[in-house]
Amino acid sequence: MDQQTISLIISILAFIVATFSIYLVNDLRKRNEQAGNKADLHSTRPLQLQAYERLVVLAERISMPNLISRVNTAGLSAREMQSLLNESIKQEYEYNTSQQIYVSPVAWEAVSNLKEQNMLIINQVAGILAAEATGTDLNRALLEFVMTQKKGTLHSIVLEALNYEAKKIMK
Repeated sequence: MDQQTISLIISILAFIVATFSIYLVNDLRKRNEQAGNKADLHSTRPLQLQAYERLVVLAERISMPNLISRVNTAGLSAREMQSLLNESIKQEYEYNTSQQIYVSPVAWEAVSNLKEQNMLIINQVAGILAAEATGTDLNRALLEFVMTQKKGTLHSIVLEALNYEAKKIMK
C-alpha cells in the first residue's frame, strides 16, 4: 500500500471514531439532562472530579505531539520508536484504568478510543516507512500526519467530552 492509501484509511478510521465519539457525547448529554437525581453525586463528587482531571491529563499525555516530545530518544530505529510510543501509551492508559469506576461509560469509551486510534496511527505510519527509517523519521511522519488532519482530532473531542462531564458534576 502506498502512503496516500494508508493516509486515506487512517483518515476514514479517524472520521468514524470521531463521529462515534460525537454520538456518545450527545447521548451522554441527553442522559444527564434526563437524570435529575443528583443526591448520590455529592458523596462521590470529589472522586469523580479527580478522575476526570486524571483522564484529561491522560488524554494530553497521549496526544501525538506531547507523546512524541516526551519519549523522543535519539538513535532509535523507526521500529524501536514505534514500540516505545506504543508502550508509553499502554502504560499511561493502564496507570489510569481505575478511573473508569468514577466516570461515565461514555467518557471511558472515549478515552479508550483515543488510545486505540493513536496506536493505530503509529502502527500504520510506521508500516509505510522504509526498513532503514529512523525514529526521527517516524516522529516527523506522525507529526506531519497529525498536522494534515482537517477535521477536529479525536484528542480535542475527548477533551471536550471530559470537560463537559466534569462541569456537569460541578453544578
